[in-house]
Amino acid sequence: MSQSILPRQMIRPASIHKQWLKLSATAQHTLRLTALAVLVAVGWLIVYFTGGTAYAYPYLMLIPVILAAAWYQLAGALLSACLVGLLMALMPLNVATGELQPATNWLVRLGLYLLLGGVAGGLFERLHAVKRHSLQASYIDSRSGLPNYLALEEDLSKELEDSAGEPLGLMVVRITDIVDLLETLGADASDELVSAIGQRLDLVLNAQARIYRFNGPELMLLLTNVGHEALEKVAQDVLSAGEENLVIQQMPMRAQLILGYTLSVPDTQDARQLIHEARVAMFEASNQQRSYSAYVPAYRKRTMQAIWLISRVRQGLENNQFELHFQPKISLADNSVCGCEGLIRWRQEDGQLIYPGHFMPKVEKTTLITPVTRFVTEQALTMATQVPGGVSINVSARNLLDNDLIEMLRVLINQEAAPASRLEVEITESALMADIKDGSRAIRAIRDLGVGVSIDDFGTGFSSFQYLRHLPLSGLKLDRVFVMDLENDVHARKLLGCMIDMGHALGLVVTAEGVETRGQHDILVQLGCDQAQGFLYSPALAIGDYESWCGDFMHSQRWALSSAVESGRTL
Repeated sequence: MSQSILPRQMIRPASIHKQWLKLSATAQHTLRLTALAVLVAVGWLIVYFTGGTAYAYPYLMLIPVILAAAWYQLAGALLSACLVGLLMALMPLNVATGELQPATNWLVRLGLYLLLGGVAGGLFERLHAVKRHSLQASYIDSRSGLPNYLALEEDLSKELEDSAGEPLGLMVVRITDIVDLLETLGADASDELVSAIGQRLDLVLNAQARIYRFNGPELMLLLTNVGHEALEKVAQDVLSAGEENLVIQQMPMRAQLILGYTLSVPDTQDARQLIHEARVAMFEASNQQRSYSAYVPAYRKRTMQAIWLISRVRQGLENNQFELHFQPKISLADNSVCGCEGLIRWRQEDGQLIYPGHFMPKVEKTTLITPVTRFVTEQALTMATQVPGGVSINVSARNLLDNDLIEMLRVLINQEAAPASRLEVEITESALMADIKDGSRAIRAIRDLGVGVSIDDFGTGFSSFQYLRHLPLSGLKLDRVFVMDLENDVHARKLLGCMIDMGHALGLVVTAEGVETRGQHDILVQLGCDQAQGFLYSPALAIGDYESWCGDFMHSQRWALSSAVESGRTL
């Protein structure tokens, strides 16, 4: 078990009776003592009016004794037992005759009260101790020794209530590579890592923050009286602390951290809202591949919109709201249309188009990617029989590792009666490298169907020539970042030229995307690039507009060619 880190403040036990907890301690004692006094008085009167202590009713006085034991444990039980015992000593043995009690009578009764009160008080005292220990343990993460989510939520609620408008900072620290340690050394090692990082942060932050274990890979830091600048400084300190090696089970390792933080506003009252904001900021930092991010309301709005869109994807497919638009690819050798790329669009009821960047990143992480990919493939194969050249589609990492992808492609190719060679699948480097072994197997199976496979956005990912050499690829698509500076950067031209030559050496068709100027087009021709794609030629178009564009483009090229021939005759 890893070394524990004790919280700096007493952990407050929660109670189901929240309204009762809101009463002050004085008010609680007053109510309890009043209730005990009433019970003692009522019991004494009942004994008196039923004839005195000679009858069975004196044992009614045990009720306030037991109740005092429940509320005040052993001391309260013994004190109340003495009080009611002495009161009953003053009671006649027989009220009607006025006969007094013998001393042995009331002494025995007092002893009985003390015995039963002592036993009840001891039992209740033990019960309360066990309950306190259990409640306190429920506020501690037993595996790391850090205060847990319950402690965070209660402390944060209390701080928000007492802050009087002063800002509170909440920061989530996620250990991104804890899964690797879990798989390698087991759960004890991962818990030891969390505890060690907690100790490191406790030392580095020097009492600036209270540290909690929110869940397996995440810690939460609660800071009071801070601003954005102070939180950013804490974030940098935390990241610096993560740079240092830790020894976990005799193995040195460095933890990779990613942070998100938020700052309360004067009207913030909900602890869970603040926790949610900090985690949203952390996920935004992860999506943007940054080390940390501060929360801004636009993040939540964007997340809500994405959740709303994802919930409607299946309905959108059923209602035929999705459509494929096509962006042409131009053969640079003869300036002809040699194919196109199919890009999904989502048309809303009002006719507005939603572009894939707003929903596909989320869809790719769910099982919804399978029906979406089926739709895209069907549309692309239908298009491939109607226009010149082939049609390429994008495939995600989840698609690539799906065992059903190959069978789906085979069925759809047969169903659409389209030549498999007219279809090309584009895969990003990051999707391929997510699982290079299974990804390579999938690529070979796709190629066996006769479908082309191209690496998309080449140069922005791993760019390993080793995997290019061994994979049965058909094409290479150079990212737009290598095209944008061609006209004014000689180094960009040399780099792109080398990439084109490398692609040709491997027998691949090289396509440059993001071509927006005539100058870029001319340089790509000089460098020997095979194909180009970009706004210089056309944006992605709906199927009817694309077919019209192809006709216009071919007509314009024939006109340009005849003009050139006529000029040659004149000369």
